[in-house]
Amino acid sequence: MAELVVLYKTPKDTAAFDKHYAETHIPIAKKLPGLTKYAVSTGPVGSPAGPSGIHLVAILTFNSVADIQAAFGSAEGKAAAGDVPKFASGGADLLIFDTKEV
Repeated sequence: MAELVVLYKTPKDTAAFDKHYAETHIPIAKKLPGLTKYAVSTGPVGSPAGPSGIHLVAILTFNSVADIQAAFGSAEGKAAAGDVPKFASGGADLLIFDTKEV
């Protein structure tokens, strides 16, 4: 398995972010070819030291890193990537990696 983790930093307008993310971005991202699971954080995202500066975490699961790369090369992937600047005013970090259960 492979994961794409998106760390959305706190935006200027959290209500506008939440509305756009739920109503527009999720439906676009759910069309990514090869996507097997899509989960998002709920409530505040903290760290052991307290507040994290992260507003939302999205975890998208695929069968392989190659599948993630192919998904973002597709028309659906380009649409999802192109939508991010429309709502993520705080910026976002994307992490891609293979996973294994231990």
